[in-house]
Amino acid sequence: MSTTITTRAYRDGALIKEGFTLAEVSDYLTQDNVITWVDFLTPNQDDLVELAEELGLHKLAVEDALEDHQRPKIDFYASHVFLSCHALRLDATAGVLIEAEINCFVSKKWIVTVRKNASFEIEPVIARWDRSADLLKLGTGFMLYAVLDLVVDEYFECLNSFDSYYDDVSTELFSDHPIAIGHEQHWFDMRRVLVRFHRLVVPLREAIGGLMRREHGAIDAELYPYFQDLYDHVLRVTESSDALRDLVATIVETNLALRDFRQNQIVKQVTGWAAVIAVPTLITGFYGMNVPFPGEGETWGVITAVVFLLSGSYGLFTIFRRRDWL
Repeated sequence: MSTTITTRAYRDGALIKEGFTLAEVSDYLTQDNVITWVDFLTPNQDDLVELAEELGLHKLAVEDALEDHQRPKIDFYASHVFLSCHALRLDATAGVLIEAEINCFVSKKWIVTVRKNASFEIEPVIARWDRSADLLKLGTGFMLYAVLDLVVDEYFECLNSFDSYYDDVSTELFSDHPIAIGHEQHWFDMRRVLVRFHRLVVPLREAIGGLMRREHGAIDAELYPYFQDLYDHVLRVTESSDALRDLVATIVETNLALRDFRQNQIVKQVTGWAAVIAVPTLITGFYGMNVPFPGEGETWGVITAVVFLLSGSYGLFTIFRRRDWL
């Protein structure tokens, strides 16, 4: 897959150039009040290494950006900050979590974003920058905030999908119809997806918390309220995902309890009918013995046997019915 590279340069919050080559990036680094943004979509090593040499990106950070399945984290280097996170979307119908890893290199004069796939669209981020020129004047910190804010907004959309799905599951649990095996498989898939969602969200809270430490000086003081709000949102997502995990555990336990209850009801009914049927079997077996007995060959003997049969069966049926066994 070929690499797609997007470049932009801003001066005092206003766009001055876009679509320039990587070789031209250095021309803007020396200009006053100019910040540069470079975005790589499905990068190859050669393109990223070329820019890394130009900007002085740390070798370990470049390796992390090129590797798959990077854990959300933040690393501080002498000339820049490296932050990794994941944009997430939930396909509840298929039981799949769509992930897009995003790696960001941030310095005072430039920001580089590396996206592993196109699941996370960069156009809404660009639109956010373009309509917030007053905040864009504060530098690359706001550009990073806009990226993270869009990522966290998608987390809330995932939570809404999880909530809707488990509301439907809770309703289905108490329906009169048995739960299909395919549905239980889907429940398992969604439970696994929720665990994965939680694992990718929780570390981002720590990363944003580290970014806000004033001793690092990674962001402008005027942007602290924005990052604090972002941190609070991630905290809400984390707490909500914890609550959902507890709900899922409760649903699983409830499903097992209801299954046992329904099975006991069936066993109880079968046992009750077996007891009712046993009475006629006992009586007909007694009168069918090849030995002399009172009423043998007589009409009153037949009548007596039928009375015993009907009264015994009806008596057991009445008793079981009162106890709700039948």
